[in-house]
Amino acid sequence: MAHTDELARRIAVLYRGPGFLRLGLPDELCRPEVALAVTRSLPATPGVAAATVDPDGRRVSIRFEASTVSAGQVARALFALLAGLPAAGESATEPPVSLSNGLQPVLDRVKALLTPATPPAEGSLQARFQPLVESALTEKAIVNFFNDIVAFYLIKTHWELITRRWLQNPVAYSNAWLTVFYLVFLLVRYRKSQ
Repeated sequence: MAHTDELARRIAVLYRGPGFLRLGLPDELCRPEVALAVTRSLPATPGVAAATVDPDGRRVSIRFEASTVSAGQVARALFALLAGLPAAGESATEPPVSLSNGLQPVLDRVKALLTPATPPAEGSLQARFQPLVESALTEKAIVNFFNDIVAFYLIKTHWELITRRWLQNPVAYSNAWLTVFYLVFLLVRYRKSQ
């Protein structure tokens, strides 16, 4: 994209808060293909959680980890993207969702959909639950959740066997007890390795 320095000078700070930055964009950066490129590329910057472009409002809302990056570093990352953005007439199509890189790209899209364009008010219920939602939408949290579901399902399915047979005659069912201990060992080792 031509004239990147001139475009960077025309980007204005509309709102700046802890972990949130809203910037006003010039018309050239509000085209759908550019908005899509910014929405996809900016979250690849370390510390940036999500970027949402509102072409009608001519602004971009960026959520970032204030402990990792500053608002100035986020703005410089956006300025660095300007040279690689699609020129007029180029199209940036939405790539298909692929699980080849794991579950995290899908979770990032869900997180971007759940992230509001405006920051929630300080002390509001939404402001308190936003970090909880963001931490729950990680691949690690999803895998841990499903591991727990499988463990609870196995306990529920075998509960009558455990209480009526395995506990009454543990020697006869020693192979079942060894399996249970081994599965618990694997679950604990998996959790500690993270």
